[in-house]
Amino acid sequence: MQELSVRHLLGIKDITANDIQLIFETADNFKDVLNRPIKKVPSLRDITIANVFFENSTRTRLSFELAEKRLSADVINFSSSGSSVKKGETLLDTVNNILAMKVDMIVMRHSSPGAPHFLSRHIDANIVNAGDGTHEHPTQALLDSFSIREKLGDVAGKKVVIIGDILHSRVALSNIFALQKLGAEVMVCGPVTLLPKYIKELGVKVELDVRKALEWCDVANVLRIQLERQQMKYFPSLREYTLYYGIDKKMLDSLDKEIVLMHPGPINRGVELSSDAADSHHSIILNQVENGVAIRMAVLYLLASKQ
Repeated sequence: MQELSVRHLLGIKDITANDIQLIFETADNFKDVLNRPIKKVPSLRDITIANVFFENSTRTRLSFELAEKRLSADVINFSSSGSSVKKGETLLDTVNNILAMKVDMIVMRHSSPGAPHFLSRHIDANIVNAGDGTHEHPTQALLDSFSIREKLGDVAGKKVVIIGDILHSRVALSNIFALQKLGAEVMVCGPVTLLPKYIKELGVKVELDVRKALEWCDVANVLRIQLERQQMKYFPSLREYTLYYGIDKKMLDSLDKEIVLMHPGPINRGVELSSDAADSHHSIILNQVENGVAIRMAVLYLLASKQ
């Protein structure tokens, strides 16, 4: 059996194109499982997985939990809001206490960039990064590329634009790494204040005009404005942002080609996307959610074999 080249999934930066293809092929098999009447396999029956979330999450957390249960793993959920972290317990103490309960894998979301990397150097369990600050969100990038592959047949050679708040987005960084490893051309588009200074060093095109970006691309992955991560004002108002960077169905229909519309969620309807665009035939947003479970099943299954 083919194996991943890594023991942990800390970021797309740390894995190879072959790793990504292996995850996709494994996810194809699990997607078949998810469409059967009995959606469960006993693959991880003897594995205990802890979901350790120090930040709020709905889709990612539910998606991981469902993936774990579909694989028949034992699952425990930890949320920092009602935990001893509020009493001053350190990250390492928290995790070591969880591991003392004989946990094999940890799925972790944390507001500090590098937190999962720090843990991976101190504990024996496999770690999956479910988002670390503004750094990476590897499973989101994998499910996004997997969804493009499913819709367009291949990622290689496709033109993908990521639109919106690139500066505060861990999804953008992971997507750039994944798309480039799979042979896509990548562009970022947004207000200058929401583009990182180093962005061109990542080998991506930069476009400030959303209309030109849409005319260039095959796929538009639209990000929300991450107001909760912004310590200062990066643009005058949401209304002004929508005026210049909001996408509606009329704009999509006026292009001289069909493009694929994506969004990692949650959507701020009426800001970056109008409802008629989000719900249009261009959109594969709900396919992304469905594919998220298959991708996370694949990642957990492949990492478990590295125990």
